[in-house]
Amino acid sequence: MENQQYTAQNYKSDQNVRWCAGCGDHAALSCLHKAMAELGVPPHMTAVISGIGCSSRLPYYCNTYGFHTIHGRAAAVATGFKLANPQMTVWQVSGDGDGLAIGGNHFIHALRRNIDINILLLNNKIYGLTKGQYSPTSPRGFVSKSSPYGTVEDPFVPAELAFGARATFFARSIDVELDNTRECLVAAARHKGAAVTEVLQNCVIFNNGIHAGVADKAVRAERTITLHHGEKMLFGKDKEYGLVQNGFGLKAVKLGEDGYTIDDVLVHDAHCQDDFLHRSLALMDGETLPLAIGVIRDVEAPSYNDALEQQIERVRKYSDLRSMILAGETWTVD
Repeated sequence: MENQQYTAQNYKSDQNVRWCAGCGDHAALSCLHKAMAELGVPPHMTAVISGIGCSSRLPYYCNTYGFHTIHGRAAAVATGFKLANPQMTVWQVSGDGDGLAIGGNHFIHALRRNIDINILLLNNKIYGLTKGQYSPTSPRGFVSKSSPYGTVEDPFVPAELAFGARATFFARSIDVELDNTRECLVAAARHKGAAVTEVLQNCVIFNNGIHAGVADKAVRAERTITLHHGEKMLFGKDKEYGLVQNGFGLKAVKLGEDGYTIDDVLVHDAHCQDDFLHRSLALMDGETLPLAIGVIRDVEAPSYNDALEQQIERVRKYSDLRSMILAGETWTVD
């Protein structure tokens, strides 16, 4: 069994997939199955945990252990599951509403603690299952059933929230970028610690085309940049554009113009502990600078799981309560 080769089919359940035709969740599910097969972790050593929302149906469609929990609590349940079963690979699936609204507190603390779970955040900037209310990632002025005159608040940027919580891994993809999504999920699972993969996902019913500005094939090459560790940051249909340092910021230039050459283009270093450049890359929005997709940050740091296991082993060295109490400095009061 140790040498068994798995295919995506091994991770598919016998349940009919019940999402709207054209929903980006279909692509995310397919990429997850393929990533699981590439990783080769047996289905019985894998768990998929979700909260509430359209995306949270996903555990039903995986031939693994699964837990469809309550609204916003996926990260909390995934944390408990991982700590109780440290040998298992744990995937948490959440939408932008489930994961960042009621579940926002659990999200940031899972990252702060660096729990070894893989968070798949499907961001369609809307509440789909409850029929079209605005979410924490909906833009200011967004008209929805719960904001008929437009929202009067600014949204979360998931990357900004993740970096603020000291995330050690952050990747981003688009539902139509299947290979990139699979690569991000594989990298997330191989990362030791909390790993966030944000997938910009389309809701064909309540928010159709919300990511069209970067996702449409006609503009994607110029408005996105796919990052690969150790490679030059190039984009465009013919890789004719690149990112260069501009003071403390970044600048997009066309090679051959204004004296810029390939030597001026920055090389992506996903493993750099200093997150200054990673933050800059993650916050590019596809307008003034191309939207960064791929693995943006992947650095080593102590995981909560390992630290807890080590602490438990230290405590177990004491045979009884008395020896534990007397293990440190003691004194006698006459």
